[in-house]
Amino acid sequence: MRLSKLTATIFATVALGTTAGSAIASEGPELKHVEFSFEGPFGTYDKAAAQRGFQVYQESCSNCHSMKLVAIRSLGEPGGPFYDEEHPNANDNPVIKAIAAMFTVTDGPDSEGDMFERPAKPFDHFPSPFPNEQAARASNGGALPPDFSVLVSAREHGPQYIYSILTSYEDEAPDGVELRDGMNYNPAFKGGQIGMPPPLFEDLVEYSDGTKASVEQMAHDVVTFMAWASDPKMEERKRMGWMVMIYLFIFALLMYGSYKAVWRDVEH
Repeated sequence: MRLSKLTATIFATVALGTTAGSAIASEGPELKHVEFSFEGPFGTYDKAAAQRGFQVYQESCSNCHSMKLVAIRSLGEPGGPFYDEEHPNANDNPVIKAIAAMFTVTDGPDSEGDMFERPAKPFDHFPSPFPNEQAARASNGGALPPDFSVLVSAREHGPQYIYSILTSYEDEAPDGVELRDGMNYNPAFKGGQIGMPPPLFEDLVEYSDGTKASVEQMAHDVVTFMAWASDPKMEERKRMGWMVMIYLFIFALLMYGSYKAVWRDVEH
């Protein structure tokens, strides 16, 4: 009986974590129910989708949204979308070097006390598109574009929330809704009015693997990439969690066997 209770507790905990992560709250705007490969206790990142999502981020999102907490080399580390077993050291990964070469970062001061610009290296973090918050607001009608580093984790039901916003823009607001100047109608956003214009449209990018670049596909891919950016060690953490669970299960069996062996000759 003791073993069954312990086992039930273990698997109930895992099941509760799974359902809690996939549930969609009824309060607020209705979100679209879409499944992602990284959800659940056995979930992993779809590397191809994350690579495509990085392309969408680069070509559509990076002009406004920063990703300041993510180092470029993390793209090529274990679990990253561009990890290569032939180049386990991300600093030596040719893809990571090529990505780093796309950016210029501000460094310094130099020996004369001046700041200077240089080509980015894999150890650098993704540079921000604006020099400061004021410049970001001035370029976006007073709104501050959120940083993408941990946005999926920071928002409740983050993957579904972001996917729903990216795929729910409507050309016109419904009757009775008057849009403020510079606003766009999006029923997935609280209040229905959002300053960001639709960032995705059909065939915005050209995927090298031949995947059709529909709005839904691009939204799914960029959310996958953003989920990885928010939790790049997720796969490693889940593997460790299951190893601990297996260890506890075996330990429970041994303890139960010991209990039976010690007390089997004791009269009740």
